[in-house]
Amino acid sequence: MATGLGVAAKAVLLALAPVVISVALYSPEDFSPAALPPEHSFGADVSAPRHDARVLATSERIGEGLLPGPEDLAYDAAGGWLYTGCADGWVRRVSVPGGDVEEWAYTGGRPLGVVLSGDGGVVVADADKGLLKVRPDKTVELLTDAAEGLKFALTDGVDIAADGTIYFTDASYKYSLAHHFLDVLEARPHGRLMSFDPSTRRTSVLARDLYFANGVAVAPDQDSLIFCETVMRRCSRYHIRGNKAGTVESFIDSLPGLPDNIRYDGEQGRYWIALSAGRTLQLDVLMWSPLVRKLVYMVEKYVMAVPQGLRDSGTMSVALNGEPVTMYTDPGLALATGWLKVGGYLYYGSLASSYISRVDLTKSSIQA
Repeated sequence: MATGLGVAAKAVLLALAPVVISVALYSPEDFSPAALPPEHSFGADVSAPRHDARVLATSERIGEGLLPGPEDLAYDAAGGWLYTGCADGWVRRVSVPGGDVEEWAYTGGRPLGVVLSGDGGVVVADADKGLLKVRPDKTVELLTDAAEGLKFALTDGVDIAADGTIYFTDASYKYSLAHHFLDVLEARPHGRLMSFDPSTRRTSVLARDLYFANGVAVAPDQDSLIFCETVMRRCSRYHIRGNKAGTVESFIDSLPGLPDNIRYDGEQGRYWIALSAGRTLQLDVLMWSPLVRKLVYMVEKYVMAVPQGLRDSGTMSVALNGEPVTMYTDPGLALATGWLKVGGYLYYGSLASSYISRVDLTKSSIQA
């Protein structure tokens, strides 16, 4: 039996050899996967001391069927509204705790990151359009769509500092949202962290060569901000002012999934990092080998869509120093990209759903 299996294995390897050689020699036009930098870790993940691994059991749906792909969330405590950007180009708002849904403003693109502007409006990172300002009268203004002569291809995360400066990311200057998976497969640093000054209308690049730059959250002391890099499974701190101004340092590495948006809760002094998918063996193999990523690219382009096996999406809350505190995930949850704590509830949206979910933290298996 063992001998038979050995012969069969050799036969399979011989049959696959021409395929592997062909993939290795083939150079797709405008696609060149790279090895991840040495600081990317395939070792142990960071973990939180308290983990609810069945968050769907305590989740309830809000606005079902009315919120296609709610990607990020912003909460207006005074008005009692949750704002979110949807796949059909609408920024919608949901009453809290009632759950009524209102079509608030139409951007005509794909709104991702959202943040309240302080004057009754909302600033939107629109993947297709750029950085937008939606005024209280619901008119939409383009603030910026390029920096240093390079257009944004995937405007993603956004936050606003107390002085009015807007901080945001362009996940990739090469690939649009529709082709963002190619950016992941290529694993090259096409992302940027930027700022926009409304008084001068100047767009500045703060950090370059980022691996799918994603969510942004200004620190409560306004001295720094935290931004996420999805491909690297890490979040970093950019110093806005002080003796480290203009520098970047590690905040949290080796996350147990792919980080997306990040929000500061203003209540318990924590950041909530969305994990759009948990780390899996499939993901590790994909990211470890540029050759495998090239093969996946070719299959995707010429044969069929490759199942991504996304699971164990959720969120990790971390203290101001980056220390993990709690974690909420579920094997059946995928692409939950924005989490926000409001009172005794955790609200979250997902690119794979048509509703916002709400977790009653008093019913969770752990303390928030």
